[in-house]
Amino acid sequence: MRFIKYLFLAAVAVVLVFVALANRAAVTLNVVPESFANFVPFGGSISLPLFVVIFVSIGVGLLLGFIWEWIREWKHRSAVRKEHKQVVRLEREVARLKSEKNEGKDDVLALLDDAS
Repeated sequence: MRFIKYLFLAAVAVVLVFVALANRAAVTLNVVPESFANFVPFGGSISLPLFVVIFVSIGVGLLLGFIWEWIREWKHRSAVRKEHKQVVRLEREVARLKSEKNEGKDDVLALLDDAS
């Protein structure tokens, strides 16, 4: 299984290298449209290779997706945390009730009652 994982990662790396080699041409990215550049103080532009733009876009998209999913699952994690606290509380109560029930009994009989 580990071999398949490394083979897959190597194939992805080769594909990424080919994409980078095929898209080396420089592109100009404008922060705002040229018509608004006079109104905005940070309205500049930058020239980058196209593969950098592609890879950064994919990375930003993945990051935003992970953050969005983490926020979306907040209510589920909260519910699980509450249920876990309730389970721990109930397990403590069961242990306390068993010890009260078996108080004064023989140890062997108390173990048999706990097993059933």
